[in-house]
Amino acid sequence: MVLLPLCLLSFLGKAQNKALFEQGKEQYKAESYQEAINSWSKILQGGEHSAALYFNMGNAYYKLNQVGPSIYYYEKALQMAPHNSDIQHNLAFAQNATVDAIEPLPKTFFAKWNEKISGLMGYDGWAWFSVGAVFLFAFCFLNYYFGVQSQRKRLFFAGSLVSFLVLMGAFFMAFRTFHSFQNNREGIVFATVCEVKSGPRMKEATTFKLHEGTKVTILAEEDNWYRISLADGKDGWLPEGDLKEL
Repeated sequence: MVLLPLCLLSFLGKAQNKALFEQGKEQYKAESYQEAINSWSKILQGGEHSAALYFNMGNAYYKLNQVGPSIYYYEKALQMAPHNSDIQHNLAFAQNATVDAIEPLPKTFFAKWNEKISGLMGYDGWAWFSVGAVFLFAFCFLNYYFGVQSQRKRLFFAGSLVSFLVLMGAFFMAFRTFHSFQNNREGIVFATVCEVKSGPRMKEATTFKLHEGTKVTILAEEDNWYRISLADGKDGWLPEGDLKEL
């Protein structure tokens, strides 16, 4: 008897979120961008997340010339739909509006290869690929084990061997991408301009400045400070309020 009320509440929540999403779209079309953001923010507050929702919020913030929030929400959308060309295109436009020009350090061949392979699928994609490889291995091995004809047995033995190697590779990539996702903390600078300090205190020397919309890697936390690094190798400390973690 408890399941029925829970299902009803879930259904009503989804219906309400759909109405809010459509309301935000109409407000966006009417160029009421802040009102659209307010509508979509209510969906996020309710715990629902989607690439489409983040993408639309990024668009609305971009229309308001708020570079930091627009890049933040485009990046959030890209996390959920990493191969979506519309998100990538709009993110590139927003990044062109940033002040900081950061030249990334050159990557080794292995790092480039690893990034390219990992980027083919997210950790969930590699996990599903591993499941498919398990079924393929089981199919080939069972046909080999119970087979009668020697030629078919050799064929399915080779198939089971190849599928096992594929399974191990896919499992390794699933684990590696998940570990990277869990440990690679990034954030977007929200302050118009902020001073990066040499230590986690305001009295420390300023090493360089950053501007709204710059993407950073979060290395550590101490009190209300983040230790961050940039793609060009620079690092320092920022107050917690100057950036928002992705």
